Amino acid sequence: MGMTGALKAAGVANGAEVIVPAYDTGELARAVVAAGAAPVFADIDPLTYCLAPAAIGRAVTSRTAALVLVHRFGYPADTAACAELAAGHGVLFLEVEEQDGAELGGDLAQRRERARYLDRRLVGVRTPVPVEGHRYQRYVVRVPGNGRPDRDALVRWLRRRGVGCEVPVRIPVHRMREFRRDGLVLAETERAADETLALPPLDRLSPAELRRLVSVCDELGGLLQPA
Repeated sequence: MGMTGALKAAGVANGAEVIVPAYDTGELARAVVAAGAAPVFADIDPLTYCLAPAAIGRAVTSRTAALVLVHRFGYPADTAACAELAAGHGVLFLEVEEQDGAELGGDLAQRRERARYLDRRLVGVRTPVPVEGHRYQRYVVRVPGNGRPDRDALVRWLRRRGVGCEVPVRIPVHRMREFRRDGLVLAETERAADETLALPPLDRLSPAELRRLVSVCDELGGLLQPA
């Protein structure tokens, strides 16, 4: 059952509000609209890219019917705190795993070891914060500097050299035309959209490709200056 069906099955009424992340592609917000509800956007934790409990608390209103927590990139969201918030406000709590085409395969210990290798060797980017329970569905770095020009320059550099990479969220959902919320500022979401870059899934890289990724990334990454 998709999100639209889950909301309808749970009795979420037309006109109700559903709290969702704006650090997303927009598919989740569209599913909420298809269920007859209105998406309400909350900010993320800058370390895990999952909804921040404090931000959820600020987004709750008398019309809130549900909260949807997305586990992003293999990071563990603060499920306990979010579930407690939902229960305290009497709203439906739903959890979903991010679906971005990156299947979790191979060995978890190997993914973590490869992540540690990249953590030690990449320069010019901020490597993921090592959070307990991170499964590294995607290895997502942040490119410091002046925002999109630096991050996008690194994207072009990597792709020209045959290294696959992806900007996970280029436009936060609350800045998209169909969902635009004038006056709504989600600082961590907007900063993450400007800076984040997903490198190739670790399961798909041979040891030689992993070393080449470091070499190519560092060649330009070392030239990027922090703001």
